[in-house]
This record gives sequence, C-alpha cells and structure tokens, in this order.
Amino acid sequence: MGIMKTPLPTRGIYVITDGRPAGMLERVEEALCGGAAMVQYRDLTGDDSRRAEEARTLAGLCRRHGVPLVIDHDVALAAAVDADGVHLSQADGAPARVRAALGPDAIVGVSCYASAALASTAAAAGASYVSLGAFHPSPTKPGAGHAPIELLHETRHLGIPRVAIGGISLDNGGSLVAAGAEFLATVSAVFGTGDPRTATAQLAALFQA
Repeated sequence: MGIMKTPLPTRGIYVITDGRPAGMLERVEEALCGGAAMVQYRDLTGDDSRRAEEARTLAGLCRRHGVPLVIDHDVALAAAVDADGVHLSQADGAPARVRAALGPDAIVGVSCYASAALASTAAAAGASYVSLGAFHPSPTKPGAGHAPIELLHETRHLGIPRVAIGGISLDNGGSLVAAGAEFLATVSAVFGTGDPRTATAQLAALFQA
C-alpha cells in the first residue's frame, strides 16, 4: 500500500524545477520555506538513476512540508517514488490511465496551452487541474504559443484549478491572479534567482493582495 497522497491545494505558487542537478534539493527546500504550494519535478534527461534518486528525495522533502510533488510526464517514476501525481502533456494519454497506475487520489495535471477547448476536454476526462499559457514570453520554453489573459475568463466554468504558466513574474502575476488563475507556475522567477525563498514569498503574496 502506497503512502497517502498530499491533496491538491486550492491556490498558490507552483514551482517547477529547472533541470540543474547541482543544489536542486536545496533550492526547492528554500522555495518550500518561502511558501510554495506545489512542486513539479521536471528533468528531461535520460539519467534514470539520478532522476529516481532526486525524485525520491524530493518526495520526502515535500511530504515533510505538507506540499504535493508532481512528476512531469513520467508516470512510472511517480509511482516508484510515491509522488502525489503527474503532469501530462496532450501526448501523454488520458487522466484515467494515470489514476489506474497511481491511485484515485493522485493529482493529474494536463497542459492545455492556449486552448479553452482542450481545457474543457481535460476537465471532463478527470484532470485535477489544467495549465494554460504561455501568458508571457517564457525563458524556459521560448517557442511556446501566446495565451491571452481572456483565456482565464473563458475557463472559469471548469470547476478545477487553472495554472497560469509562461514568463510569470512579480510584475505580471497579479493580473493573472485577478483574472482568476488559482496557481502561478514558474521556473526562472524562483530558481533563476539567488534567493528562491524570498522570490517565492514575494510571488505568493500576490494571492493576498
């Protein structure tokens, strides 16, 4: 029997690891201490043994902070380390297939880019949340298509949280929260700084404004 899953929070800052192994765990812990609501482990390399070790350690770290850990794409890795869920692209299959592997309480996020139709389909298929973007130019994914802020108004009816992603910063995050985003997802605005704890806390304060 697996470890009980940490439930999806209602809103907050969703930090995504930047693929740099050196100091990664320390940076994530700083972000957690700064108030990160959710963590995604994203590493697209083929170094399976290192990825498994990092993900397992991250799962324990997040559990101690009471914050869910979501694994990008890799359902098998999420199952192996008792992560709280997985984040899927449109090519990764249906949420129901993931829940069969990870359990009914798993968090299953789905990338829906700039499409309200894809978001509606994902919600109907049982997604826990959808991510939408890129709302601003993204240093992590410079080729990502642009999503207008109106997309957040168009998806208010979904009944599941919406994660705004793409170039999120202190300067633009407040308008996305005001438009209805339940989560702001970021890589560089937290892990591209020298002080992930302070950066996370400043971003989290956007939800209190």
